[in-house]
Amino acid sequence: MAGDKQDNVWPLPEFYFKVDIEDIGVMSFKEVSGLDMEFDVIEYRAGDSQEFTKIKMPGLRKSGDITLKKGVFISDKKFWTWIGEIKLNTIKRRSITISLLDESNSPAQSWKLVNAWPKKVTVEGFKADGNGVAMETLILVHEGITPA
Repeated sequence: MAGDKQDNVWPLPEFYFKVDIEDIGVMSFKEVSGLDMEFDVIEYRAGDSQEFTKIKMPGLRKSGDITLKKGVFISDKKFWTWIGEIKLNTIKRRSITISLLDESNSPAQSWKLVNAWPKKVTVEGFKADGNGVAMETLILVHEGITPA
């Protein structure tokens, strides 16, 4: 029936999510992208192989950068404080959990970033005749992503 909870009938919508950053807390974002993982491919062929092709094996796992976008709020300098902590290869690395939420505000699917830290913070441009929200973008690097 319309309005009833429908378990496993519809895919989760992309617009209801939260981001929980260790030691910072839950933050609101407009957009999260870059949740991916892949493996390098190792190719090998022995010189005495009867096959004229290489075998392919999984190599090292790698993950892409995570991009977070949010509106600029008065006195909100959490990203700038975090990236400002980088000093000669030392940085506070944090676990970050990104969760898709269901209609009861509970995580339905989550991903955890391991040892994440900010690589770049950007404040989007301003326009005198613009009608949008001031935005900032945080790009994170991490050492792995796993379902949480």
